[in-house]
Amino acid sequence: MCQLLGMNCNVPTDICFSFEGFAKRGGETDEHKDGWGISFFEGKGCRTFMDVQPSAHSVVSDLVKRYPIHSMNVIAHIRKASVGAVKLENTHPFNRELWGEYWVFAHNGDLFGYDPILTGCYRPVGTTDSERAFCVILEHLRARFTERPPIEKICSAIREKAQEIAQEGTFNFLLSNGEIMIAHCSTELHYLIRQHPFDTAVLKDLDVTVDFQQVTTPSDCVAVIATEPLTENETWIKIEPGQCMVFRNGSVAECYKD
Repeated sequence: MCQLLGMNCNVPTDICFSFEGFAKRGGETDEHKDGWGISFFEGKGCRTFMDVQPSAHSVVSDLVKRYPIHSMNVIAHIRKASVGAVKLENTHPFNRELWGEYWVFAHNGDLFGYDPILTGCYRPVGTTDSERAFCVILEHLRARFTERPPIEKICSAIREKAQEIAQEGTFNFLLSNGEIMIAHCSTELHYLIRQHPFDTAVLKDLDVTVDFQQVTTPSDCVAVIATEPLTENETWIKIEPGQCMVFRNGSVAECYKD
């Protein structure tokens, strides 16, 4: 299976610490060596880095670790290929435009045999079940709403379609439009909220420690979502299978159970 990493904040924040440990799982401390990618929302823009090389040994990954891009929503993915060859077009995260804004999606799991009929304007570029599912979600939203509705209605429609797709297999995913982060769990997904009073965190995959008191303000709030906990001394909360959570401004905005 692949692994996911997401960050949602109330102020632009860099993900260097979390990504440094996460990237080690791409071919060094774990087996996810079939490519990786990361997307940062910056205002209305979206900056994406991808590579088919293992993230633990990728020069592009090294750049991301050294380049503190500040963003309020970030999605990263390390891949263990199951459906679709190891090619750049099959590398997550995927992004598309809807209602004049970028949407970014990454999936962990298998939807073997999932071959929906797509009749709208969204088509997969690669050959993964993940990208097909993303196109289905966006097609569902565009068909449901001719104009961008309130974010609560968007979340409800995404949750409805996610429950349907999850019947086809394992559907852990992260989805963001730069305003919110949606996390859907089929099997494994965890999160934590970092807020005042901040403490020291120690990575599990690398001998690196950071004292967040030195790099934050008392008003900062950061939600980190990952397939498996990234630190060994923080309390990570396991998202229950069937739950769909919405994160906004670094906090849990909504939580639904199928």
